[in-house]
Amino acid sequence: MSTIAPAAPGAFSAAPSQQGVRSAYATELYKLMAQLTTRILVLVCALGPFAFAAVLKVQSGTPSDALFGFWVHSSGFAISLVILGFAGSWGFPIIAGVLAGDLFSSEDRHGTWKTILTRSCTREDVFAGKLLAVGTFVIGLTLMLAAASLIAGVILVGPHALVNLSGALTSPGRMLALTVVSWLICLLPVLAYTSLAILFSVGTRNGILGVLGPLLVALITQLLDLIGKGVIVHELLIGSAFDGWHGLFTSHRYFGQLIVGSVVSVLWIVACLTASWVIMRRRDFLTGVSGRGPSWTTPVKVVALSTVVVAALAFGCSLGPTGVTASRLSSAVAQDFNNVTLLQQQLIGRRVPPNARFYIRPQCTGHGTNSTSGPGDWTCNVYVFLPQTNSVPYQLQSVEYDVSVQYNGCYKAQSPPAFVGGATMQNAAGRSVANPLFIVYGCFNIF
Repeated sequence: MSTIAPAAPGAFSAAPSQQGVRSAYATELYKLMAQLTTRILVLVCALGPFAFAAVLKVQSGTPSDALFGFWVHSSGFAISLVILGFAGSWGFPIIAGVLAGDLFSSEDRHGTWKTILTRSCTREDVFAGKLLAVGTFVIGLTLMLAAASLIAGVILVGPHALVNLSGALTSPGRMLALTVVSWLICLLPVLAYTSLAILFSVGTRNGILGVLGPLLVALITQLLDLIGKGVIVHELLIGSAFDGWHGLFTSHRYFGQLIVGSVVSVLWIVACLTASWVIMRRRDFLTGVSGRGPSWTTPVKVVALSTVVVAALAFGCSLGPTGVTASRLSSAVAQDFNNVTLLQQQLIGRRVPPNARFYIRPQCTGHGTNSTSGPGDWTCNVYVFLPQTNSVPYQLQSVEYDVSVQYNGCYKAQSPPAFVGGATMQNAAGRSVANPLFIVYGCFNIF
């Protein structure tokens, strides 16, 4: 089989042909489908949500640290949203790394570049075919995971109404639409992680670093989310783009994080794929492939450079405006507390007039040095003034919540049972249901 002569550094090759791209695409699809790791991912995405829902079905515990986790026994949509939250943090980086991390470096490891680059299939064809193949699998697995999580939740729990991130009960139809849209929104950051894995694979020529790279980036993102008050650096990270769907589940929707996350994802995709193509275009495949296997010089340089970048990002996390403030948190907690209190009254059979509101004065203060702003642990005292007949004008009732706030404006508020009762309560029909006041989830706009 004749091979194409290596192009000089910086030289352009012929544009990819339709037939060449189609041939490379079909070949790469077959290679991905033949891999054991790909088949395992398919099984996990198809059956994992059913296993997760089945385990929750037979036990009383809940993943309450995740948004909507307290409601997994009440609505099947909560199952899908909890899985989406976990996938955004860890699942999607693993999928991207496994599928794309060894996509190009495997050719270096096996020394097959000179075999696949022929006059009928140029490097442009191979590059485009590999991108299309891995993109097809990544999108397909994401949609499969979304469908499986929804089906598992509906079958094992039921398509019931769900309390949104403003404490208001949302109808099943609207919740289904919002859940589907949320999964579709996450396709862009999933492709951004995939593009990053491709860059690791092309740049380092090392499959291990290519597979683990996206997962390490996700881990670093999780650690960076715990430090700093600024929102600029946080919003530039790929992992932050998975937070955009939160604004859809509030009574007063906001789209700032969704727009920013989508733009950032597109920028990551363009930057990573452009850098990958520049590296591949400049490579001398005739003399650049040897039987010695991949070199570890480049990975060491990448690790050293990454350490410097992470240190700079950690410093930059404190720069820029602060999204979490005492006033924003207090306002959100007051709205949520009002809504879940009214919902509790409805559950026990009391009539609640439309648009009813309590007179509430919340006061939130942060622990430690973050007394007025920044993510972390807060204490919110909710002062409720209840009208009394034939008595003093108002009776003051105080409820204290321990609130854990993330940099993205989402929080979990929990109060001791002495204030709000246990995790479950009896409704008007005498059935045991979740107590809306026990754990309150909420999100607010940080822009």
